[in-house]
Amino acid sequence: MSDNRRSAPAAFGTGAVIGALGGLIGLGGAEFRLPLLISVFGFKGLEAVILNKATSLVVVASALPFRASTVPFGQVADHWPTIVNLLAGSLAGAWFGAGWATRMNTETLYRVIAILLVIIAGVLLFAHDTAGAAPAFTGTALVVAGIIAGFAIGVVASLLGVAGGEFLIPTLVLLFGADVKLAGSLSLAVSLPTMLVGFTRYSRDQSFSVIRQNWTFLLVMAAGSIVGTFLGGLALGIVSNAVLLPLLAALLVVSSFKVWRHK
Repeated sequence: MSDNRRSAPAAFGTGAVIGALGGLIGLGGAEFRLPLLISVFGFKGLEAVILNKATSLVVVASALPFRASTVPFGQVADHWPTIVNLLAGSLAGAWFGAGWATRMNTETLYRVIAILLVIIAGVLLFAHDTAGAAPAFTGTALVVAGIIAGFAIGVVASLLGVAGGEFLIPTLVLLFGADVKLAGSLSLAVSLPTMLVGFTRYSRDQSFSVIRQNWTFLLVMAAGSIVGTFLGGLALGIVSNAVLLPLLAALLVVSSFKVWRHK
């Protein structure tokens, strides 16, 4: 497709707006980017997921150093058992999730994406603003729960091409008792290798050629996403989450409906 729908200004502007929304709520915005890649830019289901994954990788890789002044790398490293616990499940989940996505027919993938978008909307509404508390489990039970949660998050992250922060942050807070700010950085530390595993699995599918064919579009959208995420983070607190989260959840539900009906 060579029309203006995939022009550089459209890619950068869309990436910036979505990144700003994500920055306001502490996410990369991939859950909002995916429906637009399908409905606005006209990419097929698996192609959109792969492009979303590639863009998310760039955003997540840049987010870690952005947050280092608030949450130092040393503080993140101190919680390596938690990171390893979740990675034990998420890496396997990412591999299997990407494999399932490549075997689904396009219509089924659209339906799965639509359902997961609705689930994310629910998470934004009911589990995003959580407070640190004592870990829900201890010892072996905590390790097992972490692996199971990590696997489920890895599957979802691969199927949608997202970083998974919308699930990882509540998991880190509720399951491991992490502070919200620390949870944001820990989620990035888990997301990056998890996304790389899913990305590697997708590279074995012929649809992976969409990156080579649209590399300029990808880089421009990624740049817009990074700028938007940075600006959204600066604007944090201007819009109350009590207003923002329901609006964004509603947007995800509408996007889900459009993706479900997409041909």
